[in-house]
Amino acid sequence: MRALQFRGAGSAPEVVTVPDPEPGPGQVLLRVTAAGVCHSDLTVMSLTDDLAPFPLPLILGHEGAGTVAALGAGVIGWREGDAVAVYGAWGCGTCATCAQGKENYCPRAAGLGILSPGLGAPGAIAEYLLVDDPRHLVALGDLDPARSVPLTDAGLTPYHAIKRALPKLVPGSTAVVIGVGGLGHVAVQLLRALSPARVIALDVSEDKLALAREVGAHETLTSDTGAAAAVRGLTDGRGAQAVFDFVGAESTVAVAGAVAAVESDIVIVGLGGGRLPVGFGALPVGTTVSSTYWGARGELIEVLELARAGSVEVHVETFALAEAPLAYERLHEGKVHGRAVILPDG
Repeated sequence: MRALQFRGAGSAPEVVTVPDPEPGPGQVLLRVTAAGVCHSDLTVMSLTDDLAPFPLPLILGHEGAGTVAALGAGVIGWREGDAVAVYGAWGCGTCATCAQGKENYCPRAAGLGILSPGLGAPGAIAEYLLVDDPRHLVALGDLDPARSVPLTDAGLTPYHAIKRALPKLVPGSTAVVIGVGGLGHVAVQLLRALSPARVIALDVSEDKLALAREVGAHETLTSDTGAAAAVRGLTDGRGAQAVFDFVGAESTVAVAGAVAAVESDIVIVGLGGGRLPVGFGALPVGTTVSSTYWGARGELIEVLELARAGSVEVHVETFALAEAPLAYERLHEGKVHGRAVILPDG
């Protein structure tokens, strides 16, 4: 089969031919219909060979959708031809955390060497994807795979972050979204669908601010040195009850802290490496700061239901498998409008 591989530090991903995978007992083989491209992949490809916590070369792609091509021995509940999305945060499946569907927080996965597709295990930017367990499949039904596959991360990750903060987002409250890229533009829609809060979106790109307005942001501001004061001005000095940082750089977490209200939630989702000081006097009293990772299996089902109801829609640009390296170039240059999706069948 054809697949997009990251082969080593300093090299661009390449489309190569590798053997077709075959499902073993308890596994499911998918023919991939769509696979998402994510900034996290750029982080993976920035690792030096000696620091990569997985073997190389690696087939990229942790957002996957497809049709069931073959079932391993003992698999029940699915049939060949079923349209599915892949839940990518693979855990052990047996601990108390996994029993709640929160495999994204499995405390045993790292120790057991369990790796997610595209983040250590072979990923979805290929003609076929081997899924380790049928519990990691969610029915797509009549949803368009190209528009739905980003929801497995770009939808699930902000949904998980926002759901935790919903008790703070009462009528009259404000939510701030920092970074309106692939995840942030979905976050704006989720906040509008799930809460009565006023949504203020911040970004350095006017194109992304235009996208934020298009998908429902009440206010948009340039994320610069004046952003915090502008948010304070829009909220009569109170600040925001919930702040979601989808960049996570030093500059953006500083803005997040500066716009937070008393008893607010700050959620750092982005992988930019920023740190926010916490302690008495560092932030408004009662403020909580957390970082989140992906979301639970049940939450993916909820996100897909929101898409089925028309409450959230990912803006996508599609590429053929042969064009996958170009998609990563455009992502690196900040030229993807919304989310890039690879279609192995063109």
